[in-house]
Amino acid sequence: MNSKKLRNLMFALHRYIGLGVGLIAIIVGLTGSLLVFHTEISDVQLYRQIGTITPQGEPLPIETILNTVKSTYANQPDALLQVLYLPVKPSKPANIVYATKENDWIDNYVNPYTGVVLGNTLKLNAEQHFFKVAYKLHYALLAGDIGLKIVGIVGLLMCILSITGLVLWPGWRKLIAGFRIKWNAHPKRVNFDIHKLVGVVVAIFLVLTFFTGFCWNFYQFSESFIRAVTFSPPKTYPISKLIALQSPLPLTEQLKTAQAALLGAELQTIYFPQKPEDTLSMRYKFPQEAGDIGRTEIYLDRYSGKVLRVDNGLEQSLGDRIFNSFGLLHFGTFGGLLTRIFYVFVGLAPLILFVTGFVMWRYRHRTKSHIYTTSNSNLTN
Repeated sequence: MNSKKLRNLMFALHRYIGLGVGLIAIIVGLTGSLLVFHTEISDVQLYRQIGTITPQGEPLPIETILNTVKSTYANQPDALLQVLYLPVKPSKPANIVYATKENDWIDNYVNPYTGVVLGNTLKLNAEQHFFKVAYKLHYALLAGDIGLKIVGIVGLLMCILSITGLVLWPGWRKLIAGFRIKWNAHPKRVNFDIHKLVGVVVAIFLVLTFFTGFCWNFYQFSESFIRAVTFSPPKTYPISKLIALQSPLPLTEQLKTAQAALLGAELQTIYFPQKPEDTLSMRYKFPQEAGDIGRTEIYLDRYSGKVLRVDNGLEQSLGDRIFNSFGLLHFGTFGGLLTRIFYVFVGLAPLILFVTGFVMWRYRHRTKSHIYTTSNSNLTN
C-alpha cells in the first residue's frame, strides 16, 4: 500500500469513527471534566455534613470504632460490613462501608477519637446525587453492564481516532501551519484550523484517558493481555481454610499479625470477607511508596491467622505497575494541579472536535452534492 492509499485509509477511519462515536465521546468527556475535581468537591460536601474533626490524642482501637457502627445496624440483619477506610489525615473521619438489600454502598463516617458516628450517605443531597449520576453516566451511560461495554468499545475507537488524527495532522509537513489559526480566513478554513489545533494538543491525553477507560471496562481481558505481554505473574487470590467448629479469629489478633509482617508500614484499609472461605485482606503503605494511597496488600487466613501472601508495593511486577499507573493517567493527577486543570479542557475536547469535524463533513458533503447536481444538470441539457 503506497502512502496516498494509506493516508486515504487513515482519513476514512478518522472521519467515520468520529461521526460514529462522537456523541458518546462527548458525554464521556463532559462528565469526565465534571469529575476531575470530584474529590475536592466531595471533601467540601463532607465538611458541610460532619464539620471539622479535631485530633484528640491517639485514635480509638479499630474494633471500638467498628462496634460503634455495627450497633447502628443491629436491627438490619441483612447489613454486611464491607470495608474500613482509616483516615489518611488526622482531621479526616474513618469511613466504614456497609451494604444492605436496598443500598450496596453506604459510607458511615466516624470520629476516630471519640467514636461518634457523624453521618452516612443514606440520604444524598442534590450535589451528591448529581455527581453519583454523572459518575454512572461517565463509565456506563446509566445502562449497566451493556453501557459499560459500549463505553469501553468507544474508548478503544477513540484511541484509533486520536492516532489517525495525529498521522493526518498537517504540521508534519510544515510545523507552523499545524499550529496556526487563520481567523480572517473563510469560516471553513477557521473551522479546520480549530479542529487540527485542538486535536494535536489533546491527542495524546485523549489516548491515555480513553485507553485506560477501555482497560477498566474490559478489565478481565486487558489484565490478562497486559500481564501476558509484560511476562507478569497472574493475579490470584488466596482462600482461608475452614476449620470445623472454629470461628474466625478476632480482628485485633489478626491486626497484630499483619503489622508484625509489615513493620514500618501504615494500615490504610481493611477489606472484610463476604464468604466463609474469603481471606481477611488489608492495604498498607510504606513511607517509600509515592502518593497518598499505598499499594502493599496482605492476605490472612481467617481461622488460623496465617499470613497467606504479601504483595509488597515496593516490589511490584511490571504489569502491576502499569495497572497502578492507570489512575494517575486517567484522572490527570500525575502532574499535580496543573495537569488536572488541563484535563478539564481535555474532557471538553471531544465536543469541540466533533462539532468542527461535523462541520467539515457537511462542507465536503455539500460540495459533492453540488458537483453531482451540476453534472446531472449538464447531462440533461
